[in-house]
Amino acid sequence: MNFPKIQLVMSDIDGTILNDQHLADENLSESIQYLKEKEIPFVLASARSPLGMFPLAEELDIGRNPIVCYNGALILEGTQNSYRTINEHLVEQEEAKLVLNGIKKYFPQVSINLYSGKQWLTDKWDKWVDIEASITNETPKEHNLQTLLLEENVSIHKLLLVEEAEIIQELYEFLQSLELKYSSFYLSKDNYLELTAKEVSKEKALTEVAKHYGISLAHTMAIGDNFNDIPMLALAGVGVAMGNAPQKVKESAEVVTCNNNEHGASQAIRDYVL
Repeated sequence: MNFPKIQLVMSDIDGTILNDQHLADENLSESIQYLKEKEIPFVLASARSPLGMFPLAEELDIGRNPIVCYNGALILEGTQNSYRTINEHLVEQEEAKLVLNGIKKYFPQVSINLYSGKQWLTDKWDKWVDIEASITNETPKEHNLQTLLLEENVSIHKLLLVEEAEIIQELYEFLQSLELKYSSFYLSKDNYLELTAKEVSKEKALTEVAKHYGISLAHTMAIGDNFNDIPMLALAGVGVAMGNAPQKVKESAEVVTCNNNEHGASQAIRDYVL
């Protein structure tokens, strides 16, 4: 198979460059340094917030390359102490109010988390917040979100709704009944339901970052491991699925690399870029 010359690499984080212990592929930093020498940007793309991504970007020494936060709702360029917004897509506030009111009325047990820029706000501190905080090493602020949205104009990049899988499935069906015009939602885990603006996707983020650099999509590589990565993998010049990805994800990619515990991401960069 003939592969195009790669000029941009975009990679998912969890399950891709992080192993099952949430540690970074130990060979990746070296691969990124080789990419730097060839002036090939390495871009992180994740559902995580900026605070959940900047430390990893610093650990991997990607420099001031963009980071794609909230699956593309917010794209930043720079470092944690000095950055600028390249692009953002916000949840329409009236639709956010409608969703929150419905949850409070019919699903009061659901953990509601609102992400605005670097801020993580939660309606109540519960076990789900503890779990998410332990994964991302972030600490949220507790706030009455209904009151907040009534009183202030808030930039909402994402709502994260968490409960047991059975309840989240019922909530998913409820949100479908609302026929939201400007928002979309999806299950990122069996018990994680995420809501963003309709324009948000890693696929669109890849397009926006490639445009930012003036690079053709045909000369991009995307690496991922999960269902929400499929459109990105399909759009890139070379889509790389991790060995730990579900079969449907593997079928959407040009190539399948090793799994996330066997340095699959760095192996793919060495094999198909360097």
